[in-house]
Formats: sequence, structure tokens, C-alpha cells
Amino acid sequence: MIRVLLVSEDKSKVDKFKNIFNKSTYELLGTDNLHENSALADIIIEDAQYEGLRDLNKKIKSVNENAIIIYWVSSGRLDKDVTKYSNAFITDEMSDELILSTISVNLRTKNSLEMLANSNRDLADSLYRLNALYSTSSQFAGTLEKSKLIKYMIEGLDKALSFSLTCTLSLAENEPVLILNSLYELSDELISAIKFRTILNYNSCFEEGKAPIKFDIETLKVEKHVKYPANRFTFTLFQYDNMFAPISLGENFFGCIEIFKETSFSPEDATCFQTIAQQVTLPLKSASLYQELIETNAKLEKLERLKSEFISIVSHELRTPLTSIKNSLDILMSGKCGEVTSSADKFLTMAKRNCKRLSGIINDLLDLSKIEAGKMDFNFAPTNINTVIGYVKNALSEVAKSKGLTLLSEESDNLPEISADSQRLEQVLTNLVSNAIKFTPENKTVKITSKLVDGNSVKINKIFREEISPLSGEYIQVCVEDEGIGMESKDLLRAFDKFAQIENSLSRKAGGTGLGLPIAKQLLEAHKGAIWCDSELNKGSKFYFIIPVVREPVSV
Repeated sequence: MIRVLLVSEDKSKVDKFKNIFNKSTYELLGTDNLHENSALADIIIEDAQYEGLRDLNKKIKSVNENAIIIYWVSSGRLDKDVTKYSNAFITDEMSDELILSTISVNLRTKNSLEMLANSNRDLADSLYRLNALYSTSSQFAGTLEKSKLIKYMIEGLDKALSFSLTCTLSLAENEPVLILNSLYELSDELISAIKFRTILNYNSCFEEGKAPIKFDIETLKVEKHVKYPANRFTFTLFQYDNMFAPISLGENFFGCIEIFKETSFSPEDATCFQTIAQQVTLPLKSASLYQELIETNAKLEKLERLKSEFISIVSHELRTPLTSIKNSLDILMSGKCGEVTSSADKFLTMAKRNCKRLSGIINDLLDLSKIEAGKMDFNFAPTNINTVIGYVKNALSEVAKSKGLTLLSEESDNLPEISADSQRLEQVLTNLVSNAIKFTPENKTVKITSKLVDGNSVKINKIFREEISPLSGEYIQVCVEDEGIGMESKDLLRAFDKFAQIENSLSRKAGGTGLGLPIAKQLLEAHKGAIWCDSELNKGSKFYFIIPVVREPVSV
């Protein structure tokens, strides 16, 4: 039924409208209860001759802001301040049908405006929720702290839904905590009831007895946040509309949340609630993985530190008695303690050889522990690489000759100097040449070459490209080439791992700690250089290393 309020003191006009509305579905309201009827009316028709029209319209608009007002004009002019309230006009000369048509048109206009207002309001609500969702998602992406993620979720729900109370059970830190965000204060009895309800909700998320964490009312911690503590909720809170959602992703369960609101939740509210509860699960999982990674890295760093300390302590402890053994062997072999028979000399020589080998292993272990601890000392100075090559060649020529090998070198002339620790470079090159001699059968050749190269033209084995940063500028390149046992492609990277020994008969026979190449790699990295190799099984290997040339600027 469409209600029309007629405001007129003219009985003839009132009777006329009663006649008109007797023929229609409209209900005519009188002025006996003007305030109430103004709020109920769909259309208000006002006699333009009515006294106090301006004040009347102000009162009507105060109780019915969207009222459609039609003036009934009989004669004369209307005050502009009065006409601003009107939506249409009717006159005495208009027929009943035209009057009804005017009312109908304005009623349709009112309905259209109300629909538009509702649509705009719904659109504004949707935009506000989308903005709240976007803002909350941005906050989720900005942190890997679980407590902050839970906090951002609750803040997002408050922005989007304006709840009365949220009960968030958080298992994010592997300890159950009930986070209460309440509009008003909660009594201890009400909190106990909420805790009991939360435990029931939590257990309902799993099959009987399969909840990941067991807890009860006594052990469940509570974290309470109250907006307006001056007011207090009662047990009628449980009569409010509510929604519940688990905070989980696959097998990862981070808790659950229940939200209460005094007014009813709309379907859009439910969608927004579920969306935010689901959105927080992925960053919570990422935060868990990140925390596990930090803890694992801390354990690995501790183990690495303990291992380095152990190696350093053991190496130092071994070096002291080894020095005494070596000195004792030297005294015995010198004959100062009596004549040494040929048989005794044979065993003493064997002991001295193994003593020297053990000393080399200990030195390698000490070098490795120093490098990893960042305690290796370097004395950088202008160095010519050919001088280093000459020293190593002279030192190892006899070793190569004793194995039936030829040790050659091909150095480029006039190579620029590099800034390097010559002793450490000798150590690197000695390791490479010693390995080449060790793993090369007799009657073969080991060759050392050096040359100046441009970083852009250096050809690095593709297996090592991810290990070596892009090169630019000039470098001195040294290559140690042998005709030994070689390696398969899959073993090339592993050759530079600590304690690695590529498995074959000759490598087993040669022995060794597998520390030479890892030490060489780290020493070269300290020189801002790099090392790699090319190899083919049973055909030999080529080990390359480069060190940048640092040219002094020319003074003008």
C-alpha cells in the first residue's frame, strides 16, 4: 500500500483527494499525527496556502529526508524559499487522472532514487571492503613475523566488518594463545566461557584425538585488548551473530578465529571474513619456513664453527709431537746415537717420509681453518707470476723426474705485475702441480703456462659459470696441464669440495686429504681471482686460475 500524506486545512481539497484515492490503491494519511505520518508517507502533498509551510517542510525533512513533496497550487505566487522543497506541482484545473499520474511519476522517481542510493551504498561498502582487503594483503606481504601477521588479520577484520568481539586462537608460536579483541570489557566468567567455546571449536577442526596440540582451559593463555573498557559485555554476547573459520593451509594449522557482531552479517561480510582468514595462511606458512631456515642456519653455523675449532685444536696438538718425532728421526739418521744399519736407515727414511706427509696434511688443515675463520694473513705486493712459476718448477722438477715425468713451463714475456701474496700463489700452484704429478702415469708430461687475457674472452667451462662472477678487464691466466687420469664432467665441481677424492684406482693409490683444491680456490678468491678446470677421463686435465691485473694510473 502506497501512503500519501495530505497537508491542508481546506475541507474541499481533502474531500477531493479522498474521492481520488477511493479509485486507487493509495492510502490517504491525515495531519492528526503529523510527525509520525510524515515519517511513514511515501508522497506528501502540501496545500500551498497552508500557514507555516517553510517550518513544516523543515520538520518533515528532519524525519523523512527522502520524502517526495508535491505542492497543490490554487492561485498566486509561491515564496522561493518554500518552493525549493518541492519535487512537483498540481493545480485545481488538473483532472483526477493527471493528479494520480503526477503522483505515480514522482513515486517512480523516488523508488529509482532509493534504488540508486542503495546501489551506491552497496558499491561504497564493496569498495571499502576491497580497500581493507588490499591494505591487509599489503601488510601481510611486508612481514615474516607470525605475531604481526595475526595482528594485521584482526585489524583487517575490524576495518572491514566492525566486529563486537574476535576470539583468535593462535598456534603460530607452537604455544596456544587466545587473543581477544573486544569492543567492551569482559568479565572473568565470560572469558572462561569463551575459552571453553574456543577449545570446542578447535577440537572440531580435527578427527577425534588428532589435534596437533593438546591444551585445556587452565593452560590456555589469554591476551586481551579492549577498546572501551567503561562498558561491559554480558552473556547475551553469545546471542549475537557470529562466524567461525580455521586458519590453515594444507597440513599446516595455525589456529582458528570466531567473530561476533551485534547486527547480522551479510553474505558479503561472510566472504570478506573467509578471504582474510585464508589470506593470512600463506604468509604464516612462509614465516614458519623462514623461522625454520634461520634455526637450521644457526645450527649449521654452530656446527661449522665447532668443526673449525676442532680441526684447529687437533692440528696444533698434532704438530707439537710431530716436530719432536721429526727431530728425533733427524738425530737418529745423522748417526749421533750410534751407527745406522742399512736396514734401519730404510725404516727411518720411510718414517721421515710419512712424517713429512703428515706435516703437509696438518698444514692443510690449519690453512683451511684459518681461511674459514677469516684469520689467514696476506701480504699483498707487486708480483710477477713468472717468478712464482719458476720457483714452483724448480722445487718440483726432481719430484716429477723421480716419477718418470717431464715438467715444462711456457711463460709469456713482459707480463704485467699483479697485486698478490707470492707465498700464497706458490701454495696454489704447488698444489696444482703436485696433483698433476700425483695423478699422471710415468713417461708423461706436466706443463705450466701463463699469459695475459681479456676478461670478456676467457673461456670458462660451462659447469663453473654459475660459480664465477662475470669477468671484465685484464687478467693473468695460469694453466697446469697434465696427461693423467682425468675426471668425468659430473666430478669437476666436486673436485673443489673439502675432503673430496674422485674415486678411481690411481686416486686411491695416491691418497691425500682432498684439501688442496678447496684451499687453492679460497686463496684465489681472496685475490679476487677464480679457478676452474677442463678434464676428460683417461686423457688428462687442465686447471686454470686467473688473477686481475691492477695497472697504476699514468701520471701526466
